[in-house]
Amino acid sequence: MLPYPLLSASLVIMWLALNGFTLGHLILGCIVSVFASWGMAALRPVKPHLPKWYLLPKLIGIVLYDILRSNLAVASILITGGRRKHKSGFITVPLDLENPTALAVLAVVITSTPGTAWLEYNSLSKTVLIHVLDLVDEAEWQVLIKTRYEALLMEIFK
Repeated sequence: MLPYPLLSASLVIMWLALNGFTLGHLILGCIVSVFASWGMAALRPVKPHLPKWYLLPKLIGIVLYDILRSNLAVASILITGGRRKHKSGFITVPLDLENPTALAVLAVVITSTPGTAWLEYNSLSKTVLIHVLDLVDEAEWQVLIKTRYEALLMEIFK
């Protein structure tokens, strides 16, 4: 049984469109599509459990506000150029968050905020490496991420 029959059929059609229709390509395309479908099934994440889904609008509001604020801050840095000293750097933030979906959401939030980028998550030490364009105080960034985002995500994905 194929977990994604539409994907398999689409892959076979695409395979034949790219390689031309022959019996050999039809058989090879079917084999490739079956393995691709199984691979997709193995990658399929578990359905997230959101007991406090009503907190999502609060998170979205916070993130949109932070994106707007960060856009203005990055624009200010770019416009002023070298007149104001700014230091970019890397920070490591220890996380208590373990839910894979919540970690993915946190990665999207951090990366979508201008001036920051999620670089690496270490599951053994439960830390995330983040690049910050205008790094003034590392401890302030750690507190910001833990209290503003992580705490709310832990509540949403309990």
